[in-house]
Amino acid sequence: MDAASRVWHAHTFDKFEQPGRRVAVVGAGISGLVAAHELECRGYRVKVLEGTTRIGGRIHTHRFGRGPGAPSVELGAMRIPAHHHTTLEYIRRMGLDEKLRTFTTLLSDENAFLRTGDGFLRIRDAAAPLRENFLRELERHRPWQRPDDGIVAFGAWLTAIVDAIAPPDLREALRMDLRRQLLDLVALVDLGPHLRGPARDRVDLHSLFSAHPGIRAGCSARLNSFLDDILAETSPDLLRLHGGMDALPRAVAGRLRGPVLLGHRVTGIEVCDDGVRLTVRAGARTFEEHADLVVCTAPFPAVRRMRLRGLDADKLDVLREVEYCPATKVAVHCREAFWREGGIQGGASFTGGRVRQTYYPAADGEPGRGAALLASYTIGDEAARFGRMSVRRRHRLVLDELSAVHPELMTPGMVLDVVSVAWGNVPWSGGGCAYRWGKSDERCAQELRRAFRPVGRLFFAGEHCSTASAWIEGGIESALRAVEAVERHEPAHRTATAADRHDPAGAL
Repeated sequence: MDAASRVWHAHTFDKFEQPGRRVAVVGAGISGLVAAHELECRGYRVKVLEGTTRIGGRIHTHRFGRGPGAPSVELGAMRIPAHHHTTLEYIRRMGLDEKLRTFTTLLSDENAFLRTGDGFLRIRDAAAPLRENFLRELERHRPWQRPDDGIVAFGAWLTAIVDAIAPPDLREALRMDLRRQLLDLVALVDLGPHLRGPARDRVDLHSLFSAHPGIRAGCSARLNSFLDDILAETSPDLLRLHGGMDALPRAVAGRLRGPVLLGHRVTGIEVCDDGVRLTVRAGARTFEEHADLVVCTAPFPAVRRMRLRGLDADKLDVLREVEYCPATKVAVHCREAFWREGGIQGGASFTGGRVRQTYYPAADGEPGRGAALLASYTIGDEAARFGRMSVRRRHRLVLDELSAVHPELMTPGMVLDVVSVAWGNVPWSGGGCAYRWGKSDERCAQELRRAFRPVGRLFFAGEHCSTASAWIEGGIESALRAVEAVERHEPAHRTATAADRHDPAGAL
């Protein structure tokens, strides 16, 4: 077996020779690994086929150097909302709960920067300029209305968050929904208890929407769905795993008895009466693998490139219809964490332009080995434009643009290395996450039902098959549902193995 098609860990079998129902799992992201673990807990013989040379999928921790003390940065999933209980329960069962730390996010560090109409300002100094910019915007679109200071503070900060987080194709539409709908709804409640700061010129969005959930009932589907992301991404209750988010997929993979075969790219799926036949390419070798059942966790853009047989028309349609949002991250290994000298201890800046968001990761590495900076995080069309650039040009553009905020980057010897991932260009992902912003609840529910629906003995999982797309929670949630669907399909196997659950950690 060549280096591109190695087995991830040693305690494996290579062929389906042991007794028991044989399940192949396509993809070693978090959903594939969790599905494999749960199926093994139920007595199935499981093999995981992964097309790349690493596990984790879009959980991708990059380390600048070797060993546990190397500075690290998340090129994929980087945070866990505290209300994602399934993810946190899995972390606990994997023995990783002691690694949980607070994730400081956008607008959480007063010394970070915010791009306004008046240039780059520290967040602590941005309230008045944001207020003036928002009033000017209202005068253009609603000249008859001049709301009170609390409403202006709400609109000003929410507009800033929309500019920082929203994909570019939704940005202006969301600003319009804010002006036309949300301001009038918020004007009906008492904002006093939710004003923050010495000048009471900040609004705690989380406490406001928690105290007045009815506000959202009057919002458009587009705005309502995006408010979920705003509240999640700016929450003070976000968490991370100390030392790298990849500890979770590594821990799950470490519990598996069957193999995780890396460099085994599935190029074809055929649903048959007696199982599922996979065409697999490993290095220069192409072969067929027959399994009693298959759980496909590959993102649909990757599945679309496979040769598919035995799938009905509706399944083929939804495979084509599910959209993926491009996402690009650019990270820099710096000689030192120069931003801390300016008082920035963590969190993120909204730097605007093509860079958009800049995050300051926690210092988990050893002193003297430098510091990681997530220089740019973009989604949507802006991420796609980065993806079309050469890697060299992408990195140079980010460094040049970000140096307007952090001129220290131009100090000779400050930049030690630059890495990036344009997820829209990665063939086995096709994007950062399933794209559902702006879709009605009914349309999302219908899409989820069609995406998740099994075809014969072929089952589907992944965040695109979940209600929590773009989050680890979605990957785990969908894996558990897929395992339940397998169990419903296999009543005889379930009866035979009900008394023999052999995982010491226990299945969820």
